[in-house]
Amino acid sequence: MNNTAELFPEILASEWLNSPPISLAEQRGKVVLVYAFQMLCPGCVVHASPQVKKVFEFYSREILTVIGLHSVFEHHEAMGVQSLKAYLYEFRYNFPVAVDRHTGGNPIPDTMAKLQLRGTPSLLLVDKRGRLRKHFFGTVDDLHLGTELGLLLGERYENT
Repeated sequence: MNNTAELFPEILASEWLNSPPISLAEQRGKVVLVYAFQMLCPGCVVHASPQVKKVFEFYSREILTVIGLHSVFEHHEAMGVQSLKAYLYEFRYNFPVAVDRHTGGNPIPDTMAKLQLRGTPSLLLVDKRGRLRKHFFGTVDDLHLGTELGLLLGERYENT
């Protein structure tokens, strides 16, 4: 997903936790942070998940939507929905989480494949018009992420 003129696609989820389903099309006018993770990914556990939790707690829901995307592409047996629920509860992660759907026997989940993500953690920043503007693979420094979010939040949005 390299063309920033394209609208960010809807998330293909088998289930949503901490929230009813979220439509990306209904988020126009807000910045959206999509966080692709696995609960057994060291970079996710140590850095990215706590960082996303801070973002979710800091910014108003009126201007920023945070969506976790649990994209399991390895250790499928260990990372089922029941384990994910326990993980979210234990670490007090209250942001919405979509469980990336698996179809066709593919070990790579549907949204992860559609977005051509290389792995986890991945942070995707979608602007107020619904276009992918930044894609980070791996950990991102807090200051860098905050700056990128601030720039997107500061952009003018006219619903035309």
